[in-house]
Amino acid sequence: GYWSGKVSQAELLRAGAELRARHWTLQRDLGVDLIPSNDFSFYDRVLDTCALVGAVPERYGWSGDRVDLDTYFAMARGSQGKGRDVTAMEMTKWFDTNYHYIVPEFRPGQTFRLASTKPLDEFREARGLGLVTKPVLIGPVTFLLLGKAKAARFDRLALLDALLPVYAEVLRSLAEAGAEWVQFDEPCLALDRTKEELEAYRRAYGALARRAGGLKLLVATYFAGLEDNLPTALALPVHGLHVDLVRAPGQLAPLLASWPADRTLSLGVIDGRNIWKADLAERLAWLERARERVGAERLWVAPSCSLLHVPIDLELETRLDAELRDWLAFARQKLGEVVTLARAVRDGRQRVAAALDANARAVAARRRSPRIHNPAVTQRAAGVTERDLRRASPHAARRQQQLPLPLYPTTTIGSFPQTAEVRAARKKLHDGQMTQPEYEAFIEGQIQKTLTLQEEIGLDVLVHGEFERNDMVEYFGEQLQGFAFTEHGWVQSYGTRYVKPPIIFGDVSRPRPMTVRWSRFAQSRTARPVKGMLTGPVTILQWSFVRDDQPRSETAKQLALAIRDEVLDLEAVGIRVIQIDEPALREGLPLRRDEWNAYLEWAVSVFRLATSGVKDATQIHTHMCYSEFNDVIRVIEKMDADVISIENARSGSELLEAFKEYRYPHEIGPGVYDIHSPRVPATEEIVGALREMNRVLDDRQSWVNPDCGLKTRGWEETLASLKN
Repeated sequence: GYWSGKVSQAELLRAGAELRARHWTLQRDLGVDLIPSNDFSFYDRVLDTCALVGAVPERYGWSGDRVDLDTYFAMARGSQGKGRDVTAMEMTKWFDTNYHYIVPEFRPGQTFRLASTKPLDEFREARGLGLVTKPVLIGPVTFLLLGKAKAARFDRLALLDALLPVYAEVLRSLAEAGAEWVQFDEPCLALDRTKEELEAYRRAYGALARRAGGLKLLVATYFAGLEDNLPTALALPVHGLHVDLVRAPGQLAPLLASWPADRTLSLGVIDGRNIWKADLAERLAWLERARERVGAERLWVAPSCSLLHVPIDLELETRLDAELRDWLAFARQKLGEVVTLARAVRDGRQRVAAALDANARAVAARRRSPRIHNPAVTQRAAGVTERDLRRASPHAARRQQQLPLPLYPTTTIGSFPQTAEVRAARKKLHDGQMTQPEYEAFIEGQIQKTLTLQEEIGLDVLVHGEFERNDMVEYFGEQLQGFAFTEHGWVQSYGTRYVKPPIIFGDVSRPRPMTVRWSRFAQSRTARPVKGMLTGPVTILQWSFVRDDQPRSETAKQLALAIRDEVLDLEAVGIRVIQIDEPALREGLPLRRDEWNAYLEWAVSVFRLATSGVKDATQIHTHMCYSEFNDVIRVIEKMDADVISIENARSGSELLEAFKEYRYPHEIGPGVYDIHSPRVPATEEIVGALREMNRVLDDRQSWVNPDCGLKTRGWEETLASLKN
């Protein structure tokens, strides 16, 4: 509303304050002892940190005083109009999640200064409600490691000494305001680190401990185990350490064996990344082991990570059947699990015996439920052979049989704007105010309009626009067995963009075609090729809440077989170009490198299983976006897609640098403009991007396309951008 001018800045700020107050008091009322603050954001916490320390790129014309909201949002989204035309900062995945953070931009000799009082303001705001909170900051080393050097290649950690005084100033202000604990999120400490990077951690926290002004400092790691970085973590001169036992339960034993007597240990025992009820008996056993070594007064019970990644409240889900609902816990329920475990550790199991018994019954019921297992599905998956993973001919031979297209063929990634009218029609169908035939006629009208517009613009390969789809994963899940759905299970993807992940609770199969009806209709209305549009097995897996009772690779194989059936059905009705999107392939890469090969082997295999049944004349596309592809560029070739389209606009053509050293043999469409920003790129800008591509790619390899789907954009900016 603020971005579109419908809401004033005062109204926006008031809404933020109301949300913070609501969530602080909710946590207090549930029994949480130490409530975090500065975890609220109008867009992204890494962007908040950029504003906090004055890391504002020059192109935004910042005055150097406080970072105002319009500069803040321009950094996040770009800005065009009122004398300003600037691109947004790069956006990429937050570790192995589907959340996107804004990537800090650094240059040699960069200076920092305190340019925001947000941590102090929100601490004081909570005090006004009678709450002494634990302010949470992105740690200085993780902040630098998450950023990118833009002007020239240099060691980002060389900026640490310039950055630390700003953090020290924040600590001083919080100490003066009455804070007791401050949490520094340092998830990068749980990843593979060099000796120099580990030394940066020691130097940073040595400096901050000396300037803490009596504050107690907690370093929080999550998403992976500390492993060989444990000695560094234990040597930091801080008062507490948080670790993720859900992701890495094996780190508990070495942690306790080396634990200092005077340190607080925060154990993340409730999963902040998935929605299943915890096995409280198992987690309580972990905590009781820790209590023997650490003592109850120095042992904290916590979620594994921020609850940003799970829905808010299961109580809102009135349509879920009772059996499945009893297996789940959303953010509010997870806090209840935390409090139950804390009381059991502090006061004894008998004080919470009823809660523990109810949990044990729910966990046992899920394990033995016949709804989870389908013998026919597991038998088919077990019968997959190496032959099922190979196309009949290599790409060079296939290309001769595929569609004749001009050099630099143009297309889009799949979706077109989902307007209020489209969403309203879907809601009317859901609420019974529109019949199925009426809804289908409406969707056909949207498809026809979009095909005509694409023809007028001059695109070579068209799409039907995906107006029938609520979400690129949920839409497919609704038509597959083994899935369940929520009404209010929204989680943030970036900014104001939320997704509602489906729940994979059992074996997956496809009872009937899912997209054939719409693809066949679209192709019947134009002589130009229309792409069939599907979401790939790894992305469906990554963007769902996945069952945790079997390996993820097995669930992915079941998904791949379902998609394979759909691909063959599309081919059978004459669809000659089929795109299977895998934007989450890189996202699923394990955080520790020694686990990469095993993941990539099965991730590539399930993509090939989904796509390799077609004839040579059928052109297979895939799409990937907003990830660090340089890590897996050589693996992408093994997927054996005929064409890959990739995000490239926000990253400043960084990916193209990889092709200077690596000759990619298939066709590729590096995105020529950023669809996550409302700005319209000029024709000259796009020509410049194509010329950059032409330095490292052959004419016959290059496609021209946006860097992602157009679902969230408006029609006016979409048409202007595509015409350019």
